[in-house]
Amino acid sequence: MGQFDVFVVGGGINGTGIARDAAGRGLSVMLCERDDLAAHTSSASTKLIHGGLRYLEHYEFGLVRKALIEREVLLRAAPHIIWPLRFVMPHDAGQRPAWMIRAGLFLYDHLAQRERLPGSNAVDLRRHPAGAPLKPFLTQGFEYSDAWVQDARLVVLNAMDARERGARIASRTALVAARRRATHWDLELAGPQGRRETVSARLLVNAAGPWVGRLLADVLNVDSDKTVRLVKGSHIVVRRRFEHDYAYIFQNPDKRIIFAIPFEQDYTLIGTTDLEYRGDAAAVAITDDEVQYLCRMASRYFEAPLLPADLVWSYSGVRPLLEDESSDASAVTRDYLLEVDAFGAPLLSVFGGKLTTYRKLAEEALERIQPLLGIDAAPWTASARLPGGDLPGADFEGFYREVGERYPWLPPTMAFRMARSYGSRLHRLLDGVGGMGEMGEALVPGLHEVEVRYLMREEFALRADDVLWRRSKLGLGVPPDAAVRLQHWMDACGAGQPDH
Repeated sequence: MGQFDVFVVGGGINGTGIARDAAGRGLSVMLCERDDLAAHTSSASTKLIHGGLRYLEHYEFGLVRKALIEREVLLRAAPHIIWPLRFVMPHDAGQRPAWMIRAGLFLYDHLAQRERLPGSNAVDLRRHPAGAPLKPFLTQGFEYSDAWVQDARLVVLNAMDARERGARIASRTALVAARRRATHWDLELAGPQGRRETVSARLLVNAAGPWVGRLLADVLNVDSDKTVRLVKGSHIVVRRRFEHDYAYIFQNPDKRIIFAIPFEQDYTLIGTTDLEYRGDAAAVAITDDEVQYLCRMASRYFEAPLLPADLVWSYSGVRPLLEDESSDASAVTRDYLLEVDAFGAPLLSVFGGKLTTYRKLAEEALERIQPLLGIDAAPWTASARLPGGDLPGADFEGFYREVGERYPWLPPTMAFRMARSYGSRLHRLLDGVGGMGEMGEALVPGLHEVEVRYLMREEFALRADDVLWRRSKLGLGVPPDAAVRLQHWMDACGAGQPDH
């Protein structure tokens, strides 16, 4: 029976972040996730590393400042999958007044130190590139900085780093039973093909996201007066609606905002909705009303109307927000709460949180649990790079030029995608490969055997959807039967082993 200091339940951003931090402090760690890493909330975000400009309206200055500080930390940690993005907010005189927007942007610029991102400014949309696809009455606006992230890859990189520091990562593995002892937890796990295993841990971390309450009640038999509020967010993807690289933030008559963001080179991502959700968090899906809403709100600003028929893809996720009794779903806090229960073997439960603050959440979690385990290791993640992120000067453009010189045989589109996805780990992926003829069969367009083997070996990919929708977004441009054919190939290569 395996014995660990820390056992983490949940393979989303908070769980993998905590596992990574704990492993880096010398603790023995195991993490289990019943599905794929980032299979739910953590891959269904708007894919931003941001302070949350609209949270200022709810006076969440502390949360915004914390997130803005983390924005700089993460830009240094993973410059291949996180990069700066300039946002344009067209000013609609019928919405928030210009003075309020200017005041909010001033705060946004100055709540935390900026090292890599330029500040905000007013723009003339009659001359600015972002004005071209907009309706002519939109002549003025504002511009500010935030950052983009490949969200599911951020989760995977944290899991990779945790494993490389000694953690055991078990995806497709569920915690099905737990018995609390005075000094440890006895935990029963169920993997694929009905395989059962029992392990023990001195401390348990409940980072189950939308299922944090269900895990407490149904598996751990622990009472808590804290709850999460499930808020559904849906996004749509359409063919590229503009040629420049700016993103948009649109104000709507209902006081909500939506984003329109360049996505995967050929597409535009539009979202999100904010709706109370009471169904099965694993079965969340966009509704026709949400599609209509997003199309209608975007069409208020774009000259060319957006129609439901334009959809290429959509996705939905359930955000487990810390319940604060707000009447409006969009006003519920995006902050988090860590609850420690030390009546017997210790338990730490994570309520709420967001992508941008995951590293700080993990650091605070370790500060809470270290005394319970009798250790006093120093924080370390603020200056550490994630796998592939050790690019000199955090300079992706310089690294991309190096990729072109070192692998001139890679088609430009593939070279750019792989450089963005893997950063310096691309050299490990292509070790011993001297040309496209040595990449193996193209299993789907743009994806070859060598890359899939790497994803299976290094990045916990077990199924076709893991590869096509979370390790990449190649699913956007492949034939309908591509996933089936890829799965057959992965099965033949022995992809059924979940325990890494």
